[in-house]
Amino acid sequence: MPGAYEQAVPPQLPWPRALVYLSGVAEVVLGAGVLFERTRRQSAWGLIALLVAVFPANVYMAVDAGFELPGVSRALSDAALWARLPMQAVLVAWAWWYTDATPESGS
Repeated sequence: MPGAYEQAVPPQLPWPRALVYLSGVAEVVLGAGVLFERTRRQSAWGLIALLVAVFPANVYMAVDAGFELPGVSRALSDAALWARLPMQAVLVAWAWWYTDATPESGS
């Protein structure tokens, strides 16, 4: 659904579709990178950077009166868009947990 995500790109940024694809590929690659001890720390830092980079788009979606999540009511859409904002902090904290360079005990 790149079209729906393109609407989330603030109008000040160029090439919305390219940014959507780039962030999506980064999500998948960095998310997979956290699975492997060898790339875990670097991938976690990359995920933190990505989460910070996309935060303005999440704010834009929440405050833009014209944006709605497809397939849900307006009220539910608004609630979900606003709930995403503090969830970003939770996701950053989760990624931060994986930046620790000390190996896990037992692995």
